[in-house]
Parts: sequence; C-alpha cells; structure tokens
Amino acid sequence: MRPTPDRVRETLFNWLGQTLYGKRCLDLFAGSGALGFEAASREAERVVMVEQDRAVYKVLQDSLRKLDFPNVALHCDDGIKFAMQTNMTFDVVFLDPPFQSDLLTRLMPRLAQLLSKDGVVYVESGAAFEAGEDWRVLKQRRAGAVHYQLLERAQA
Repeated sequence: MRPTPDRVRETLFNWLGQTLYGKRCLDLFAGSGALGFEAASREAERVVMVEQDRAVYKVLQDSLRKLDFPNVALHCDDGIKFAMQTNMTFDVVFLDPPFQSDLLTRLMPRLAQLLSKDGVVYVESGAAFEAGEDWRVLKQRRAGAVHYQLLERAQA
C-alpha cells in the first residue's frame, strides 16, 4: 500500500476546490483510504471506496467506524470488476492503482460511462500516463516518483 503523499493530496484538493459539497466520488483503489476519507470530510454527498485486499478492507472498515462518515460506502471488490458492473455515476473518480499494473489502461475506456456530465478523473501513476484522445488534461504535476493529473472527457 502506497498512500498518496500529503503534498500531492493537498494539490489535488486545491484543484478540486475546498469543498466537494453535493459531489459523488469514487475511490476505486482505496488502499489507505486517504483520498476517499478526505473527500468525505469535504462534504461530498457520497463516497464509494473499493478495495480488493481483504486485510486492507478491514482496516478501512475500522477507520470508517472511528471517523463515522455516514456518506461513505465501502466495497471489498476488484476495482475493474466494480467499474464494469456498477450503474452509478460519479462527479469525481480517484484512480491510484498499483504503479506496476496495467489497470489505468484497462479502465480508461469504461470511465466515460462512470462519470457525470461534468465529471473529472484524478490519475496517479509511477510514470507519465497518456490517457488518450478521449481525454483532456486539466492539470498535471509530478512530485518525486509520483505523476498525477486531473482529466475530463474531451469534447466532440
């Protein structure tokens, strides 16, 4: 598990705005839960956090009990499977999968259906990531070995 560094998380939430009031957020590879719990603390209407590792999921459950966020739903599931099966749409999708995986490439075609009309996707990776022509980069930065960007669907 590799939590999003504090300064990266601070930049991300500056990009998104200080409040996420009324937004529906998806943290597809929740890990430590830092992004999802931060979104919940910033008044997101709903935060769905998905984590495949059962031990990590149990830690997330314990954290949620302590934090008592009624706007957070936890799912112990494979991120790709969840993304392919859900009918929910989100205003913000956080993608911070294991860096040495092909999960970002596999997910990008499905993301358009997961997003609300003006939804955005946050991508964190270990190398520069090219999302493809269907996506427009709103913001991007690098902090050490972490590359991160905020994307929206490209307009036709």
